[in-house]
Amino acid sequence: MRKIAIAIMALIVVGMLIPIGFSTDSNVVITYGETTHANSNYKSVVDNFFKSQANIDINNVDSKIITADQVNKVSSSITGKYYGSDQIFSSALVDLNDNAKLQVSVDKSKITTITGDMYISALKSAGITSGHVYVTSPVPATGESALAGIMNSYEVVTDVEIPESVKEAANDEIYTQAEIVNNSGVSADDLSKLVNEVKEEVAKDNVTDHTTIVNIINNYVQNNNINITNNDIENLADSIEQVQNVQGDVNYYKNQVSGFLNDTDTSGFSIDSIFDWIKSFVNGI
Repeated sequence: MRKIAIAIMALIVVGMLIPIGFSTDSNVVITYGETTHANSNYKSVVDNFFKSQANIDINNVDSKIITADQVNKVSSSITGKYYGSDQIFSSALVDLNDNAKLQVSVDKSKITTITGDMYISALKSAGITSGHVYVTSPVPATGESALAGIMNSYEVVTDVEIPESVKEAANDEIYTQAEIVNNSGVSADDLSKLVNEVKEEVAKDNVTDHTTIVNIINNYVQNNNINITNNDIENLADSIEQVQNVQGDVNYYKNQVSGFLNDTDTSGFSIDSIFDWIKSFVNGI
C-alpha cells in the first residue's frame, strides 16, 4: 500500500513537471503553402501524403505557413516572378529525427519540375546535410516555392537562422534549374546530375571565376551530349558562382547547427526515462 501511495505521488509530481504541449515533436515541422492551408480540402490532401509517407502523427508537430510575400521576396530578385496568395501550393515536412543523412521524398504525382535530387543539391548548397524532407502539393505545382518552406522548417527546428546570402544562393539554384527544365526540354535528372558534377569540380578547386565555371559546364555539356542554350549555361554559371561565393556563410551556419544535427535529442527529457525511474524507485522501496 505504501509503495502504491509513493508511486501515485511520483506520478503527480511528474505531471506537474511535464510542460503543456509536451507531446509536440520539436524535431518535426510542416510548412504549408498559404493557398493550401487556406483550403481545408487541399490541406487534407497534403496531410494524408505526410501521414502515409512519413508515418508521423501530424497532430503533434508544429506547422508554419509560407506566404506569397515570403516567396516573392526571393523569386522576384531571381526570376522577376511574382506569385499571388492563391498560387502557393507546395508544402513540406521536415523530420530531423531521421537525420543519418539528407533525404528528400517528392510526391512526383504533384510536383512537376523540381526533383528530390534538385532539392538535395540546393539544401547542401545551404549547408544542410541531414534530415528527411517530404514535399507535396494538393494540385500540380512546379515545387520551386517549397524550398523557402523547407529552409524555414530547419530554422524552426534548430533555432538557428540560415544567413540570407545562403538562402538566396540555394533558391537561385532551384529557380535557375526550374527555368532551364521548363524552357529547354532537358530532363530534370540530366540537369541535376550536371549541376552536381560541376559543383563538385568547382568546390574541389575552389573556383570562383565566372569564365572558368562556364568552361567547366561547357565541357560537361559537350561530353554528355546535353542540349541547353548558351544563355542557360551562363545562368547556371551565375548560380554556381553565387554558391561558391557564400561558402564562408555556409560554413558558419554548418558550425552553428552541427551539434544539434548530430544529436537531435536536445531536451534531455523523456517520458520513458521518467517511468523507468519511477519503476526502479518503487521497486527499491
